[in-house]
Amino acid sequence: MMRIALVAHVRHRIAPPFMGGMEAHSWHLADALARRGHDVTLFASGDSAACAPPGVAVHPVLAEHYDRDFPWHDFHGTDILNDHVDTGFARAAAALRDGAFDVIHNNSLHRFPPRLARAERLPMVTSLHIPPFSVLRRAVHESAAPWSRFTVTSEIQRARWWPDGAPDEAGVLHNGIDLAQWPFVPEGDGSAVWVGRITPNKGTHLAVQAARLAGVPLTIHGTIEHRDYFRNEVQPWLGPDIRYGGHLSGRELAAALGTASALLFTPLWDEPFGLAAIEAMACGLPVAAVEMGAVREVIGPAGAYAPRDDAATLARALVRALTIPRRTGRDRVERMFSLERMIDSCERAYGAARSGLAETRPERRFTPRELSIGTYTPPEIRDNPSQTAPEPGMTGSPIWHHDPTPSFPQHSIRHRSRIPESFQGSGPNGSGCVVTSPRTNGSG
Repeated sequence: MMRIALVAHVRHRIAPPFMGGMEAHSWHLADALARRGHDVTLFASGDSAACAPPGVAVHPVLAEHYDRDFPWHDFHGTDILNDHVDTGFARAAAALRDGAFDVIHNNSLHRFPPRLARAERLPMVTSLHIPPFSVLRRAVHESAAPWSRFTVTSEIQRARWWPDGAPDEAGVLHNGIDLAQWPFVPEGDGSAVWVGRITPNKGTHLAVQAARLAGVPLTIHGTIEHRDYFRNEVQPWLGPDIRYGGHLSGRELAAALGTASALLFTPLWDEPFGLAAIEAMACGLPVAAVEMGAVREVIGPAGAYAPRDDAATLARALVRALTIPRRTGRDRVERMFSLERMIDSCERAYGAARSGLAETRPERRFTPRELSIGTYTPPEIRDNPSQTAPEPGMTGSPIWHHDPTPSFPQHSIRHRSRIPESFQGSGPNGSGCVVTSPRTNGSG
């Protein structure tokens, strides 16, 4: 048994109904680790606590998920959002450093945790669920050590993150799902389905165009994240053969997938994995997919493929996909993408990080921009050249260590019994929360 800190992204609650694949992944990873007997503390937004998995404590990085007060589409890249999130992660860094955890599994997208592991010699596995962006890439490249390890979700993403060759501390950790929650159905009704967040880079409009060209009925499931996009690119085509089925619960989504005959999977970004695809494959659906990122690597022979922004070729791929035996996808998921396989891989990675503490590496220090522990450096100090060290990426300045001065109550993470009841899961799946599958169709 290990004491594990699991650090999540804080844009949304880590609670059903899940807004995205990262939220679903963190919740079910915490749940599966706890069911294996580990002592798990989930570092997430405080409003995740009521729906935490049974036996999992929650340490609030922020009092509430940031998208509630600072919607990403309005505040992305702004100082007010960046400073808000940095403040939370500086406090979390102190709690992680002082929490006496056996290992930390970092699933956040923040630059502090990898550097914290490197500087403080904390055994950590950082899982990279998205393609690289400059701020996080720099933190990752500066932080690899035998005790500070990294995983990506596909081989193609390993090449994206380390184009000149990955270090020994980096490996591939495929996502996994609970196959019992995605039951195989041997026959579909001839229709297609699309699942995910309805937003431009998910390509919902392309699925609509391809289904119309192929003459195949299509049902769209997912939360409408980008309302103008839905109104302009999707809604005008809705009718008897192109239908919006809403944002379903997990159990309802599994049933909807099982009745269809193919999944249209249309990422218009460098897709790092494709959780929606393996869920559909588990239910027996072949996939007509836009070949972006790791799509072919994950779907394999269960799919037919088309290039980006080519509705006519995607329509032909949909017709081909309807001829693929339904067992093809299910067999592939059982072999490669089960939850048990993923948790086994996580535990091996944790062991490697813990063993890495026996090795030595030169000490590494970071500037306050790169890592703050306890109290976040305010902009007027951070941006004053006379008070800060070199720009991000440079080294040679000590880390700033401060006592935390949080704006919301801190709760002990060292002993679960000292965490208030409101910050632990209650009932079978947390107060008022019913979890019927590993995710809902808000993911994607």
